[in-house]
Amino acid sequence: MMLSRRRWIGGLAASAAAPFVVRNAAAAGGTKLVYQTSWTPEPDEAGIYQAVASGIYAAHGLDVVVNAGGPQLNSLQIFFAGGADFVTTDGFRVAAGITRDLPGIAIAAFYQKPPHVILSHPHAGNDTLEDLRGKHILISPPDRDSFWRWLKAKYGYRDDQALPYTFNMAPFLVDPQLSMQGYITAEPYLAQRAGISPIVHVLADHGYVDYYQVILASPRMVADRPDVVQRFVDATVKGWESYLFGNPKPANDAIKASNPRMTDEAIAYARAAMKAHHLLDSGDAESGGLGAMSDATWNLLNRTMAQAGALPGGIDIRKGYTLAFIGKHARA
Repeated sequence: MMLSRRRWIGGLAASAAAPFVVRNAAAAGGTKLVYQTSWTPEPDEAGIYQAVASGIYAAHGLDVVVNAGGPQLNSLQIFFAGGADFVTTDGFRVAAGITRDLPGIAIAAFYQKPPHVILSHPHAGNDTLEDLRGKHILISPPDRDSFWRWLKAKYGYRDDQALPYTFNMAPFLVDPQLSMQGYITAEPYLAQRAGISPIVHVLADHGYVDYYQVILASPRMVADRPDVVQRFVDATVKGWESYLFGNPKPANDAIKASNPRMTDEAIAYARAAMKAHHLLDSGDAESGGLGAMSDATWNLLNRTMAQAGALPGGIDIRKGYTLAFIGKHARA
């Protein structure tokens, strides 16, 4: 049975709940921080692992512990309960949090566009997103509130064509008429390993707007410890720059040590996809450097999702983010 990266890479829930800790000796005595990831150790958050494993956080006076997420952990709930200083999320959930008065402020966004894709079988008449109207697609319950609503609004999809996605690729692999959601960094690779060369519909290429790998901090942290927040953002930017454009080995080794099911081949595929699709160095990052955000993109995200019915109109999106800590590392 072929599992998606959300289980195939992640392993058992028990192992996913274990903290992932890499400390450089130089970190002793630094400001202690806890970072909560959204999932098990994987390349999509490699900049964090690179900054820990190669001593970048330590060089900024930070002693960072990374707690890994998993299929049975609500990382945002852990963060809001005070279990972490920072957490990974996405722009849509930042906006949705405003409507619930949740105490979070986005301080940086490392994926300038979402990695979400829909995979279809070749030679099945599903060559475009328009072709999928009325046809069955595996969609996870959480994502029915975000990009699924956008797909419904733009392409006329119906809720009755969305089947539950349990992060198991087996139904897709055996049914040529079935499509499924995924990430550009993982599921196409897994499908190829299973002998299928899928048609990959990249949602960002069709107008879906969202920041991804967004770092969320508490309003209190932003207000009371801005120097710590700035050092954390600066070091994370350098971690991502080192991973993408330098030697990725420290992060790769750390990810594999904590997540043995992650292979060299899977990691290399993910890193190559990040670069080929310019997930991190497009958009606002073109002028502001990695992690950059802008009022214009946040407003577009808010407007697009409100038009799709995924967010209520009239949200004051500025309540959910600050531009104070980013835009200081533009690449030459």
